[in-house]
Amino acid sequence: MAVVEVTVVPLGTGTPSLSSYVAECETVLNRYKNLKYTLTPMSTVIEGDLDVILEAIREMHEVPFKLGVKRVSTHINIDDRRDKKLTMEGKIEAVEKKLQQRDL
Repeated sequence: MAVVEVTVVPLGTGTPSLSSYVAECETVLNRYKNLKYTLTPMSTVIEGDLDVILEAIREMHEVPFKLGVKRVSTHINIDDRRDKKLTMEGKIEAVEKKLQQRDL
């Protein structure tokens, strides 16, 4: 189980708005029922099997090209932990727990 942050950036679109490209990339993720994901203001965070996530990211990377963009920059940050189950919620809970311990 991995948690991956991905940002797909189409370059040279002629407009500063990228939300239509983001929406199309999110449509790709909707087809992967075995992945959990969260759209954030700056990226998408995906949880699941790393091989499946990378397959989905490859499809997401192709979205702007299919929409006529000539250049795409995709940024990927992978957290792949092998000693215990890794989840988005678990990562947040671990930090919140430490913050609560500080307040005591």
